[in-house]
Amino acid sequence: MTDMNRVWRLRKRPVGVIGDDILSFDKEAMPVPADGQFLFRLNYLSLDPTNRVWMSDMDQYMPPVAIGEAMRGVVCGTVVSSKHPDFAAGDVVSGLGSWSEYQLGSPPFLNKLGPLGGAAVADAFGLFAVVGPTAYFGLIDLGQPKAGETVVVSAAAGAVGSIVGQIAKLKGCRAVGLAGSAEKCAWLVNDLGFDAAINYKTEDVSAALKRACPKGIDIYFDNVGGDILDACLKQMNYKGRIPTCGLISQYNATDEVPGPKNYPMILMQRLKVEGFIVLDYANRYPEAVGALGEWLAKGQIKFRLDMQEGLENAVTTLRKLYTGENQGKLMLHVS
Repeated sequence: MTDMNRVWRLRKRPVGVIGDDILSFDKEAMPVPADGQFLFRLNYLSLDPTNRVWMSDMDQYMPPVAIGEAMRGVVCGTVVSSKHPDFAAGDVVSGLGSWSEYQLGSPPFLNKLGPLGGAAVADAFGLFAVVGPTAYFGLIDLGQPKAGETVVVSAAAGAVGSIVGQIAKLKGCRAVGLAGSAEKCAWLVNDLGFDAAINYKTEDVSAALKRACPKGIDIYFDNVGGDILDACLKQMNYKGRIPTCGLISQYNATDEVPGPKNYPMILMQRLKVEGFIVLDYANRYPEAVGALGEWLAKGQIKFRLDMQEGLENAVTTLRKLYTGENQGKLMLHVS
């Protein structure tokens, strides 16, 4: 442990892609815990599409990061010192923190990671902290899959999408994924058990969906919005469901984004479109962790970490999410 801390701070709102001048990487004095707080060292930083939302001042589900504040992130770390009665040095904690090598924490935003069931800390954090519960509650609660139905998921080779498709298969559904390369599509079908995969960069998405979903689409798990949402709307079945998890295709847009051209299908097919944030389900996390842990232990779901190194590389690594360079859950190993 040193006397200085390294912190990424937001310096301006991004317009379009996240430029090198949006955040600064600063050296600062080490924070000191007050009563009821603990100091922990960052081990792993989750990099997520919502980081771009938090940087902006758009209407969102929680206050945006203020200019000058440490960048917000989902974190996992080890307690160094504590003035909280329930935490001691060596405890592994996870939750909502910042892009800081050392930082202060306290419940309810940060809590002990909990039993790992033999899993490595990185795997447990990567799957259970955000990704797994997002896929689980989005599909199970909002999608309400039934055996024999067809589930389509966009960004299917990403952290959430890859889990959604596997849960769909466990529920007896046909799973169709959209991804941005032949390699990713092969991984979905050959390794994860998807029934079909569509390369949205090289194929006519509407035509490919008709081939892959001969009985139409019952559930579209939306991670991207935009043209892919439009294509899926056109082929949704009566009483279909669209859990809306993310809109990554438009987070970097500099002009106003038009609504979907096929919006009338929501009325014609009596579709249910519902947005959700995984934090809405915080009190039910044990349910998701229990189910996911059981499937993982039985080898019924697979999970891939895209692990990069070094807090200093946070911004350049984050940008991979918006170009589709990542495959699986994107994380930084810090210490």
